[in-house]
Amino acid sequence: MKERVRFAPSPTGPLHIGGVRTALFNYLYAKKNKGTFVLRIEDTDQKRKVEESEEYIFESLKWAGISPDESVKKPGSFGPYRQSERQSIYKKFIKVLLEKKGAYYAFDSAENLSAARTLAEKETGAFKYNYLNRGSFDNSLNCSEEETLKRILSGASYTIRLWVLPDVEVISEDEIRKTVRVNSNELEDKVLVKADGTPTYHLANVIDDHCMKITTVIRGEEWLPSLPIHTLLYEFYGWEKPKFVHLPLILNPSGKGKLSKRDGDKNGYPVFPIAWKKEFDGYKEKGFLPEAHLNYIAQLGWSTKAEDEIMSLREIVFEFDLKDVQKGGARFDYDKAKWVNQQHVQRLKQKEMEALIKEHRPDLTNTFDVGEISKISELIQERVVLLNDIHGLCALFLEAPAAYDEKALQKILKLDISNLISEIKTLVDKNQLESLKDAVFLFCKEKEIGVGGIMQTLRVAVVGSLSGPDIIEVIKVIGKSSTLDRLEMLKKHI
Repeated sequence: MKERVRFAPSPTGPLHIGGVRTALFNYLYAKKNKGTFVLRIEDTDQKRKVEESEEYIFESLKWAGISPDESVKKPGSFGPYRQSERQSIYKKFIKVLLEKKGAYYAFDSAENLSAARTLAEKETGAFKYNYLNRGSFDNSLNCSEEETLKRILSGASYTIRLWVLPDVEVISEDEIRKTVRVNSNELEDKVLVKADGTPTYHLANVIDDHCMKITTVIRGEEWLPSLPIHTLLYEFYGWEKPKFVHLPLILNPSGKGKLSKRDGDKNGYPVFPIAWKKEFDGYKEKGFLPEAHLNYIAQLGWSTKAEDEIMSLREIVFEFDLKDVQKGGARFDYDKAKWVNQQHVQRLKQKEMEALIKEHRPDLTNTFDVGEISKISELIQERVVLLNDIHGLCALFLEAPAAYDEKALQKILKLDISNLISEIKTLVDKNQLESLKDAVFLFCKEKEIGVGGIMQTLRVAVVGSLSGPDIIEVIKVIGKSSTLDRLEMLKKHI
């Protein structure tokens, strides 16, 4: 059977990178097995639905480069792809479940349930609607079929609950955690259909996965406690269960909790792929390459056997195996994410890097020709960590330093700086820039002085600090006139 996987987010806000990782693992598994990657919008909770969220999900996956094979925007043979548009399908299967005695009607009022919950929490610390107490509640198990039908026809409000029989060992299989055994006495008679007639997640996702012929369900660890409920539903319907894979949590840097927006706000890193409205930026706006972002989050919970951890999406697909997904949570490390991005930047082809430079500093084209921009690209590429660094790194080619690093100034002030700058200016003025380095070395040999002092002075004058690209190469790009002007500015500043 052809593999079919699905990513099924709820459109209740921006997509967390944990959601992106779930989408990625589904994508990787589908591509590795020549299967189909489906995006289904689980919007049964209309009260929490945020209109912009669905489009945000699509844009996030598009930026990352893992767009689905089937979706609302690219329908296949298993639609609709929004749960809110599948109500007629659910109604048919809700009826079947009731006939199979897998569910029952519950007429309990919100007030009675609230009172029961309050009392139970006082006495035992937790409330469960299950085999122990359902006999004391207002449901169809406690009245005849005729009375139940009469109440329904009269317009009485009701929900539909899962009918969990006591003392049954519910056996589920997970590809990572293997066999999961739960006694049915520990389970609750979950609400499957809300009072407004819409199914809850538990029922809708099981019906959808069956109808859409999903073969493998890859989702977050937070759904693991729901696995026995879903197993019971598959068994009630008599359907073949898909393979289940529950991915480990992405933990915050301390390892003491799930990575949250609060962690990102506190520590200055994003937890979303792209910007959400005007409220915050994502990895895209921070300057991450999409493949680098995927490369990093792929390794949050998955261990590659490849020698090189810096991988393209195609290489990750080739290496991916569910057997290498770990059970324990994966600790998020923003510095590591940036390092991975830097490695990807360094591997960009020359034309790709030049295109990024033109995108981030379009004003360069007004000053420099194609060959000079190519040289600038070569000089700054290894220094780019995030793409946003390009703007600042290119600034030194366009304008003199706005300020000088104080430690750098203190270092060169130990020299006879005023005379030294004058001599450097003469060297720059009288020599071809292509041979400037040789001229500097010859000058130092004749004067019996160290090369370091001249190079440091040149660097401070041109760049403003003692770090940066090869200073002679920078001078070749900016030209004699600009170099002489910057030397004079430094002299006046001193």
